[in-house]
Amino acid sequence: MTRRERSRLEVLSRVRDGQLKLVEAAELMGVSYRQAKRIKADYVREGDAGLVHGLRGRASNRKTDETVRTAVLKSYRSKYAGFGPTLACEYLAKDGHATVSHDTLWRWLRSAGLFERRRRRGKHRTRRTRRSCRGELVQMDGSWHDWFDVRGPWCCLMVMIDDASGEVFCRFYEKETLAAAFDVLGRYATAYGLPRSLYVDRAAMYPPDEEGNPTQFGRAMNDLDVELILANSPQAKGRVERMNGTLQDRLAKAMRLHGISDIAAANRFLDTSPFMAELNDRFGVAPANDADLHRRIDASSKLAEVLCVHEARAVGRDWCVQWRGRVLQIDASHAMPDLCKPGRRVTVIEQLDGTLHVRHTEIDKEIDLTWREVNHRPPKPRRAKQAVTNNKRYVPPPQHPWKAERSCESRRKGLVGCASSPLAAGRLEGDSSIATNRGTVLLR
Repeated sequence: MTRRERSRLEVLSRVRDGQLKLVEAAELMGVSYRQAKRIKADYVREGDAGLVHGLRGRASNRKTDETVRTAVLKSYRSKYAGFGPTLACEYLAKDGHATVSHDTLWRWLRSAGLFERRRRRGKHRTRRTRRSCRGELVQMDGSWHDWFDVRGPWCCLMVMIDDASGEVFCRFYEKETLAAAFDVLGRYATAYGLPRSLYVDRAAMYPPDEEGNPTQFGRAMNDLDVELILANSPQAKGRVERMNGTLQDRLAKAMRLHGISDIAAANRFLDTSPFMAELNDRFGVAPANDADLHRRIDASSKLAEVLCVHEARAVGRDWCVQWRGRVLQIDASHAMPDLCKPGRRVTVIEQLDGTLHVRHTEIDKEIDLTWREVNHRPPKPRRAKQAVTNNKRYVPPPQHPWKAERSCESRRKGLVGCASSPLAAGRLEGDSSIATNRGTVLLR
């Protein structure tokens, strides 16, 4: 019996014994007088069992049919093993199964031993308020994960999420490199526009060096007038970190269902399938302000020449520029206006597709120099080495240590010692010696 039922049993026992009136018992039980009369009638007719609810121990009238439960669990075992209850409900509904709530499915999975609850505990943190407009702040991060399970190699998913709306843009790459960051940002800017601010972590390609000089990525953000914000901890950009976990669960399992096992097929899946649209509809939110602060890319802008590597090089006396083992010969047409002479600094720009530009920057304009690649430079002349000839035989002098040791050794074999020999300096254990006018004779 429950606590309420035991309380009613005590009150009705006093009514039976004449200690309380039924009106007073109704007030104590918190029911109306008519309800108290019905409860008393059940108690008189059935005793203590009359106070227990009649449906206790019986299946609910709203219980799902057992055939539906069996079919759902069978489909979960065969196709959706490892899926969480919420995600599994979405896919089961697409497959035509009866619609069940995620709480119901969670109970079924736990009773069948197919799902265990995972507790996550951490420090208490205060959630940062979202930005109000789209494009005001975009978070970017690389998620290194076993995206293809055992079907393919590990790779990195570059994820960008708008802080105001929660809309996600992502693409697969081999690793989180500078080229991957440039490429995903360029694709995002082409689709939506340039954000006002970009929130990233402190990976090696983002923060400036110890002297404060910007990296290639920082230089590109300065050229595009995009504020680069560096997070001091993963929790600071928790929105994209949580989305990484969501994608590692949902996207990895969606690719498993489609049999995707390489980066090219995964990117085609992101571009052509409705997965990203459904994900943004599921987890996106309406921003506080409908304004879109993305800066659209003009058709005349050369975004590919900004999101790439820029490095300064000096023009040599042969009018050549060195670039990663290659020799770039500046055309003679630039010598007449004195645009580029030996010793001047030029900028070599290598785009992501391998296109090279050699650019000379003046105060008010930039000029692209024409050049051609030289296959190889002529080898430097080297002075021939003079052959060393020495035909004179070396004869060691009589006082050479080796000669002295060899002489003593020969005398020892002839039982005649040498006074200067190390053998004569000390006595060997178990030996006796006889001194003569020519040395010492050792007796064994």
